[in-house]
Amino acid sequence: MILIDYLLSALSIILLVPVLVIFVQVLAASIIKRRFDTVIPNEMNIAVLIPAHNESSGIIATLNSIQLQLKSTDRLIVVADNCNDDTAEIAIRHGAEVIERHDLDNRGKGFALDFGMRYLANNPTDIVIIIDADCILEKNALRPLAAYALNRGRPVQALYLMYAKATDIKSKIAEFAWCVKNLVRPLGFANLGLPCQLMGTGMAFPWSCISHANLANSNIVEDMKLGIDLSIAGKPPLFFSNAKVTSYFPLLSEAQTGQSTRWEHGHLGMILSEAPRLFIQGILQGNKNLLAIALDLSVPPLALLVTLLFGYTITTGLIVALFDFAHLGFQISLFGSVILTVAIGLAWFGWGRKIVSFSSMLLVPVYVMSKIPNYIKFLFKRQKSWNKTERD
Repeated sequence: MILIDYLLSALSIILLVPVLVIFVQVLAASIIKRRFDTVIPNEMNIAVLIPAHNESSGIIATLNSIQLQLKSTDRLIVVADNCNDDTAEIAIRHGAEVIERHDLDNRGKGFALDFGMRYLANNPTDIVIIIDADCILEKNALRPLAAYALNRGRPVQALYLMYAKATDIKSKIAEFAWCVKNLVRPLGFANLGLPCQLMGTGMAFPWSCISHANLANSNIVEDMKLGIDLSIAGKPPLFFSNAKVTSYFPLLSEAQTGQSTRWEHGHLGMILSEAPRLFIQGILQGNKNLLAIALDLSVPPLALLVTLLFGYTITTGLIVALFDFAHLGFQISLFGSVILTVAIGLAWFGWGRKIVSFSSMLLVPVYVMSKIPNYIKFLFKRQKSWNKTERD
């Protein structure tokens, strides 16, 4: 019985770690004010790389948002990757350099990026910025983002927000969860002088950082893997909230589900495969940046964390009531539940009130329940291959 008690307490501590990470990140984002200004050099060559697979329906807006911010010495390159539509022709008409890749055996964004980088190697640039073909680069974002990467000599992640076109509660809660993941949490770590994960778009790299990176893979979260690889190489990514990239969640429920499945299954896979070695390397090397990346990576999707923690708290509470043991495990998990609730409340008060109402936030359990089948699928039918999200 004592052994079981210790085991339940240990599981409570494991669940408490990501909760404390979120709490520290939200608190730091809320109370620490740090400026991220940077000096923009007069001479700085930028190449914007856009991987695009059948993106003819939306790429024009993306190209226009970038073209307005380019100088004559900059380049805009579209990798038309295994396209069977007129993406390449549209990109050419809108002033982009276009290279086409046709390789159905090697599908995925990573292979497209590798193809683009090998093309750029013939005429290297100071900074490479990667933008997804369905994203808008907000005004006055390009040069500050590039300058921040050039001046710091490290990869830089812009603020990447996704908005919900739909107004139903589930969509708005998803938008809020995205805001916590991509704005509040990385901002908190940035305010503490710590690195962030790469998010797939709005990423800026000094040529020396990206030119030798291993990009040619089919990893479904290739951005996260790249950020981890660069962190291990001594170049952990920085967060730069002064530059913003935006896009929208798909309206179609099947597309939404497919997109979230890819992100969440990929993230959970990375937790299992990468977090332990990052912890070990960070501790052995005394490397705070690796430890920070490991801690940030160990935070599962918010809905899953809520499910696990509150479910575990209820379970240990029942064990205490029925069998009168596991008191410490229950106390730890209850403390974690309170801390997580406070963190979510702080994030909502600071950033989420414009996204979702307080009354809608009370329905978070319904949103969490809707995500459970996706997490069960990870155990029995995990997505490992790259699939394109269908656009509206």
